[in-house]
Amino acid sequence: MTKESDALVAEIKALSFEDALKQLEEIVQKLEKGQVDLEDSIKIYERGTALKAHCEAKLRDAEKRIEKIVVAPSGKVTTAPLDPK
Repeated sequence: MTKESDALVAEIKALSFEDALKQLEEIVQKLEKGQVDLEDSIKIYERGTALKAHCEAKLRDAEKRIEKIVVAPSGKVTTAPLDPK
């Protein structure tokens, strides 16, 4: 990795899910509307890819922490990890 890509990864890792998603949505809109030249399109596409990976990682982490409520036949209520998809 280059210093530039290391800095990008560090910057994105510091973002909340909501902030990363907002930035990703803005990038998609710019690319869809063709509002940027080719060089900038490549740069923001790379940033968008990193933002997408960050959001996916945040979602996976959240899923790991979610538990489901389980009611046993005896009526006892407990929790168990959420079933993976």
